[in-house]
Amino acid sequence: MGEPVIRTHTASDGYVWKYRQYDPPGGAAPRGRVVCVHGIQSHGGWYDHSCRRLAEEGFAVSFLDRRGSGLNEQDRGDAAGFRRLIDDIAEYLVSLTTHHPPLTTHLLAISWGGKLAAALQRRHPGLVDGLALLCPGFFARVRPPLGERLGIVWAYLTSPRKMFPVPLNDPELFTASPEWQQFLRDDPLAVRQATARFLANSVRLDGYLRFVPRRVTVPVLLLLAGQDRIVDNARTRRFAESFASPDKTIVEYPEAHHTLEFEPRPHRYLDDLIGWLSQHGPERREA
Repeated sequence: MGEPVIRTHTASDGYVWKYRQYDPPGGAAPRGRVVCVHGIQSHGGWYDHSCRRLAEEGFAVSFLDRRGSGLNEQDRGDAAGFRRLIDDIAEYLVSLTTHHPPLTTHLLAISWGGKLAAALQRRHPGLVDGLALLCPGFFARVRPPLGERLGIVWAYLTSPRKMFPVPLNDPELFTASPEWQQFLRDDPLAVRQATARFLANSVRLDGYLRFVPRRVTVPVLLLLAGQDRIVDNARTRRFAESFASPDKTIVEYPEAHHTLEFEPRPHRYLDDLIGWLSQHGPERREA
């Protein structure tokens, strides 16, 4: 496959953000859509291998870079509120149904992006046919120190665009692979700082998520890494088990670290993901 196509989407507030589009090879009609959202520090460029594999399996894949992150330089590390970030995803999903033939659409969310994907089910229900949550960041094991948290609260009230370090700047939190650790150190697109209002809204989003489980009625796939140093797996599992959906699949990889993409054998999780996507058709939604 060639390089992904970089496309843009204009949000209702005028912000123009970029995303990577991967289509099945040879112009084949897609069997379904997968829309992907990333974590607090990452971007679509971390997940090129899995996107290519999904496209080779016949899925049209859109990997959205969150406003202020990845390919999007405007308002770097910032967002006015968590609802705006949810709305960005929702507006893109609506645009798919408006401008393209109806297809089964799954939302694949990684790490911190899992919070947005779950919250979407409360704020904008009915836009996707299923959720694939990869090490979702519902319950973080890594937080800023107390003094910095107090500074973020004060800045949120007095200087909301003041920047603070994202508390995930140690590559060893993501992977045990020296090669991928170096990739993360050298990554020019990673978000290493965020504004006080972005970080405060991440906490506000946690409160919003308390009322989400009964709204999650679509099929859910939860993939967990047994050696995760970023996510609390036990609490995450209990939270996902509380979702209203009767169709929940939970898989844990005991030796894996947080970013499954960087594992020595990423095909293990990709095989499970593709199998789940294939089982949760039909391949075309009814218009």
